[in-house]
Amino acid sequence: MVFDLGPALLFCPADRPERFAGALAKSDAVILDLEDAVLPQAKAMARENIVAADGLDPDRVIVRVNDPASAEFTADLEALSESPFRTVMVAKTQSPSSLDAFATDYSVIALCETAAGVLNAGPIAAHPRTVALMWGAEDLVASLGGMSSRFPDGRYRDVARHARSTVLVAAAAHGRAAVDAVHLDIEDAEGLALEAADAAASGFRATACIHPKQVAVIRDAYRPDPATVDWARAVLAAAQSERGVFRFEGRMVDEPVLRHARAVLARS
Repeated sequence: MVFDLGPALLFCPADRPERFAGALAKSDAVILDLEDAVLPQAKAMARENIVAADGLDPDRVIVRVNDPASAEFTADLEALSESPFRTVMVAKTQSPSSLDAFATDYSVIALCETAAGVLNAGPIAAHPRTVALMWGAEDLVASLGGMSSRFPDGRYRDVARHARSTVLVAAAAHGRAAVDAVHLDIEDAEGLALEAADAAASGFRATACIHPKQVAVIRDAYRPDPATVDWARAVLAAAQSERGVFRFEGRMVDEPVLRHARAVLARS
């Protein structure tokens, strides 16, 4: 499976089935969450909701399962097998071997959100079931024994930025997509816009979010402005009559620039 879901992936607790259709309608893809968004005593019912989910486009639904090392993981897999959903996000992925539990018809988004997961991001990305990597700041810092992933002004601490870059590079090195972490401050639209714009510029394919009001902010950040789209079309058209490196609007253009132009049109 090629990861092509769109830029805004919205989490929805799997114990709230009345929200499933609305969350999907408001986003590019919905992540039905069996992990952190669901209390332990509600997980069994949440799994039943996954099995019973009706009328959702399976191609736009991701199910986040619990940590492969947890007691919940096997039951999550059983529920998945009875559902139509085959795109799965694996919480706290720490090694590629943990993904062997999935049959060949599953597409895996591996969440590298612990020290071991970030350290093993390359081998995890190389697993044949993996279509994308995502990283998570809060679980990562907790795994390090830290207390906060951000400075008081909202900027990520260096260790979080390192993990973000590591996951992005590992994904790209193996031809996988990368998904940026959620912005937990729902009211901070400006901060989310800046992070999503940086994610798009850096090469992330999508950003996960936790509230419907964040979807439009993410979509706007990933959408190139009209002037950039016009430039991309023009430079690609000019390249048709050129051989090798050429000059366009005062700038030298080579294959990396043309790849950037193609990416702009793909995002538009």
